[in-house]
Amino acid sequence: MYEPFSTNYVWNLSVNLAIEMGGAIGDIDGANRIVQEAALRGDGGSAAFFDAWVALAHRTRKQAVADEAAGRTLSASVKYRRAAAYLITAERMQARDFPARKEAYRDALDCFGRYTQLSRSPSEAVRIPYEGSSFPALYTPPPVSGGQPGPCMVFANGLDSIKEMVHLCGVADALRSRGIGSLIVDQPGVGGALREDGLAAVIDSERWAGAAVDWLETRSEIDPKRIGMMGWSLGGYYAPRAAAFEKRFALCVAWGANHEWGLVQQARRRREGENPVPHYWDHVCWVWGQPDTETFLEFSRAITLTGVVERITVPFLVVHGANDRQIPLEYAYRSHEQATASPRADLRIFTEVEGGIEHCSADNMEPVRAFVADWIAEQFNDHQKGERNV
Repeated sequence: MYEPFSTNYVWNLSVNLAIEMGGAIGDIDGANRIVQEAALRGDGGSAAFFDAWVALAHRTRKQAVADEAAGRTLSASVKYRRAAAYLITAERMQARDFPARKEAYRDALDCFGRYTQLSRSPSEAVRIPYEGSSFPALYTPPPVSGGQPGPCMVFANGLDSIKEMVHLCGVADALRSRGIGSLIVDQPGVGGALREDGLAAVIDSERWAGAAVDWLETRSEIDPKRIGMMGWSLGGYYAPRAAAFEKRFALCVAWGANHEWGLVQQARRRREGENPVPHYWDHVCWVWGQPDTETFLEFSRAITLTGVVERITVPFLVVHGANDRQIPLEYAYRSHEQATASPRADLRIFTEVEGGIEHCSADNMEPVRAFVADWIAEQFNDHQKGERNV
């Protein structure tokens, strides 16, 4: 992994994700140089990080606006994309009550929206009805093929990613290029569902995942028998849990085997080691709607896939980085071994030979993203062939 900050894993991971979202290394290097000293202060330096990256985003956005005004819409779209990536990187590093966070989030959504509109992206922002409320998602339909409905994947975020990050990291494009649509959700606990709708995370992810399937079943371009479930990071818990209990899913992918997320929290509390985001304990209480750390820790004991993956009865893929510093590698083997009812349970550990060895492949996402997309396409094709042969 590219590590410009010698003592700050959290910032290094964020920088790598910014690159994956389409950030320019020259831009990023300039922002990093400004905050080298602040990086030594951990959470205490996150405001300086915010200021440097927001300034970079505003400079890039200004250039996009100028291109758009001159009628150079495709050039503008690329700059709006970079600006969105920088704003997402700045915003997600802050405490929930950081004064400028909401404005940065809204600006990120605006830049992302201009990017998708001007680039003529087939993706659209939608709302998924859910238990008297709704949550936001990005929907990319499968390409039209002979007028036949196509397959689609529901993609769940992790603890602190947002749907726009997933899209910018190329997931929707990788799937669509293989004939597969995507519904990337800000499920309860992340993104707009948390920030704007006040929806906290729930242990039983099949509730909101089932709502996503309900919505997809209203779309004539989607084959309801070829809807899959996937997620990265904490989504590696949400997706298997959803597939185990929501039987309309045709397959499942865990990108990062979060088999015992609750136990990881207990260990982190004892160790206080590397954290995925600053302000960690306040952040997880916000995500899960818990009043304090001790209440959250007791609550988190129920966040486990033991006794759950045994209920998965569809093809199941676990992918994991050999040097994941947040999710123990042993959990990848555990998820794979316990998927005893799956007709095809596959495990792929990525090593230094091909890259993608860090958490959610932040160091090199391409080989993992491509492998996952290929595996999904193969399972959907086999499923369709099987139906034709019945």
